[in-house]
Amino acid sequence: MTTMQHANRFTRTSASLRWQTAFALLFTSLAANAQTASETHDQHQHTSQAELIQLAPMVVTAVQQSSPLTIVANPKDPRQPIPASDATDYLKTIPGFSAIRAGGSNGDPVLRGMFGSRINLLANGGQMIGACPNRMDAPSSYISPETYDRLTVIKGPQSVRWGPGASAGTVLFEREPEQFDEPGSRIHASVLGGSNGRFDQTLDAAIGNQTGYLRFTGNDARSDDYDDGNGDTVPSRWSKWNGDIALGWTPDADTLLEFTAGKGDGEARYAGRGMDGSQFLRESLGLRFEKSNLGAINKLEAQLYYNYADHIMDNFRLRAPDPTSMMPMPMASQVDRRTLGGRVALTFELNQLELVTGVDAQRSEHRARSSSYSMMTGYTDADEFAWEKDAVMRNVGLFSEATWYRSDTTRWIGGARLDRAETKDYRQSISNMMGMATPNPTAGQTRSDTLPSGFVRYEHDLSGSPATLYAGLGHAARFPDYWELFSASLAPTGELNAFDGIEPEKTTQLDVGIQYQDARLQAWASAYAGQVDDFILFRYSTMMGMRRSQAYNVDARIAGAEMGVTYDLTERWNADATLAYAWGENRSDGEPLPQMPPLEARLGLSYAHNNWSAGALWRVVAEQNRVDEGAGNVVGQDVGKSSGFGVFSLNGAYRLSEQLKLSVGVDNLFDKAYAEHLNLAGNSAFGYPADSIAINEPGRSLWAKVDFDF
Repeated sequence: MTTMQHANRFTRTSASLRWQTAFALLFTSLAANAQTASETHDQHQHTSQAELIQLAPMVVTAVQQSSPLTIVANPKDPRQPIPASDATDYLKTIPGFSAIRAGGSNGDPVLRGMFGSRINLLANGGQMIGACPNRMDAPSSYISPETYDRLTVIKGPQSVRWGPGASAGTVLFEREPEQFDEPGSRIHASVLGGSNGRFDQTLDAAIGNQTGYLRFTGNDARSDDYDDGNGDTVPSRWSKWNGDIALGWTPDADTLLEFTAGKGDGEARYAGRGMDGSQFLRESLGLRFEKSNLGAINKLEAQLYYNYADHIMDNFRLRAPDPTSMMPMPMASQVDRRTLGGRVALTFELNQLELVTGVDAQRSEHRARSSSYSMMTGYTDADEFAWEKDAVMRNVGLFSEATWYRSDTTRWIGGARLDRAETKDYRQSISNMMGMATPNPTAGQTRSDTLPSGFVRYEHDLSGSPATLYAGLGHAARFPDYWELFSASLAPTGELNAFDGIEPEKTTQLDVGIQYQDARLQAWASAYAGQVDDFILFRYSTMMGMRRSQAYNVDARIAGAEMGVTYDLTERWNADATLAYAWGENRSDGEPLPQMPPLEARLGLSYAHNNWSAGALWRVVAEQNRVDEGAGNVVGQDVGKSSGFGVFSLNGAYRLSEQLKLSVGVDNLFDKAYAEHLNLAGNSAFGYPADSIAINEPGRSLWAKVDFDF
């Protein structure tokens, strides 16, 4: 095979075909038992399903807050815009979330204007940390939402149970253990087709009995380049597949031992980057043990996980190299990251007090290698070179979180954790201001710190009213992550490099709000204000034609609010609305805090009757004039002010039978040409003027999804 033949091959084909074969075989085998499953399923589950079947199928357009600062959602529910390709896509439907867009998929989530490791993102209890120094493979890009059972979001520094940092919030994608009272099986499958070549297949199936189960979850999804509202093609093709198994042992109602294993891969090209992602290889292993009713201990939880990301970036497999750029010849870079972690937690229930206490730990190792090109030998692939380890990061944390039910209407929730974080710099050389390799002054050095975090929250149910008032004060201390310590090109003023100079970030935040729900009305509102000491900021510049970044600390203030309401106008008509606003100020430099999403509202109207429903969604986003051009984070920067826009979409759903449901939608009905404020500028390799034109979003898009449940 020649170099160019190798370059043009579809890198995921053979693995995808193997996965699709397994998909078909398992689906066929379990489908044969579908009737048996429906008859032998747990009676409680059968009753719950029967109740759900009486409801008309709905398409989710906005996820409402379910309790103070907490959102719980079912990722399997159809949603609009077009059902999610990754975790970021799904999170965008939750008020307060937005995304740094780079094209068709693999954006990076932003919560209340906060980005990166300020959001603690866990999948099945473990962290899947990407490897790209510029977060091309953000942790959210490895998550296929529909293969999970439950999504939980905790906003603000209002929990200490799920790892360090989490100053913006915590996001949990979870798969629940299977429960079978008698031998049986179940299947959930879906097929999605849409504009721009979008085609998804998903399977979630399990078989088991009282003493154990085997579960398989998997998906295969792809999309071509999309056209924006002007009819211009935006380079955005992507494809990905995932397959995971879970083997559980349940010898009694109080015991669970579960082993999990998974693998996935994909590729994506980006209109807003100088390179594309030609490999997103994921390997995962997990083991968890749960035991309830152990005398004084109400519950024991123990978990181990291993996640491996192997990512390849290049400028020639999914595009032609740009002869006018800094990479005019074929180039590739391969990076990987191995993350090993674990957690042990004990739950105690003592009269009016519930206490969860435990320890968690994590070790993450990052390596890299690059290809080369010369006029004499041509292109030499990265796999011909040895790996070079550049960083090892460790963290050990102790935590306790308690809920005190002071009375039937009053609760105090509080927690504290102490983290010991450590990072070692293995780089022997770094790039200087001219872009040339120079000896690394911090080679072999280790940084460490002990960081306290905690919160306290008061919740009160109003007498005679289905409303809850709450107020919480939280503090989160966050050690700089890999991208902040190792990705910046330049050092903070006076320091050797970012590893030497960046200080841990400390956030202290007040959250207040109200939650209301009666038979016809659900309404909620939350507001926050915070002080961030040593906020880690990136500032970009161009030197000798090269883009350079500098990471440094500033003091910042943040504030904002979200609110939502859903109201049953009649037995069949329902209206809903959400609103979100985030504000930030860089007090050290006297500038707005960059990469802040603008004010956004979602207005929905739906009609449901018997087995069908129809709905409309109007998403309205204001202009953003508070910017700091050239400043941002490791992924994006403010490139200028942005205009407001409104996008109107329609959806419908019909239940053909108890087992079969059809959902359809048209997004951006009026083919609006618009770009999100949090967006990368188009890359010159695709004809965009460098660093000036934001990437437009898809124009009118049609989609249809069929869900099967047996």
